[in-house]
Amino acid sequence: MAIMKEETRDQSPAKRDQSGILTLDVFQKNNEIVVKSAIAGVGGKDLDISITKDAIMIKGVRKEEEKEKGENYFYQELHWGEFSRKVILPEEINPDQAKATLKNGILTITMPKIK
Repeated sequence: MAIMKEETRDQSPAKRDQSGILTLDVFQKNNEIVVKSAIAGVGGKDLDISITKDAIMIKGVRKEEEKEKGENYFYQELHWGEFSRKVILPEEINPDQAKATLKNGILTITMPKIK
C-alpha cells in the first residue's frame, strides 16, 4: 500500500471489464478527516493512494482467483479487476502526515486538518 503526496456501477457480465467505483465513508473526528472503505480481497501491494491538501485518490485491483464460465452463474455482482475513487475533501489536510491502515478488509486513511 503506497501513499503518494500528489495530486457504483452495475457489474453485469457486459460491464465487468470496466473499472469499478469504490464505496467510501468520509467523516471528521477531532482535528482529522477519516476515509474508510471495505476492500475485501485486496492486499496492500494492490493499492495506490494519492493525497493532496484537498483531494484523495484511491486506486487498486481485486484479482479473481478462479473464473467460472458465464453460464454457470446465478448471480454475478462482485467486481473483479481495477477500481478507483477520487474525493474532493471538505477541508484542507496535511498530506505529509496522512496515515493508512488495512485491517480485516477495511482501509482506513486518517488525515490531519490544516488549522
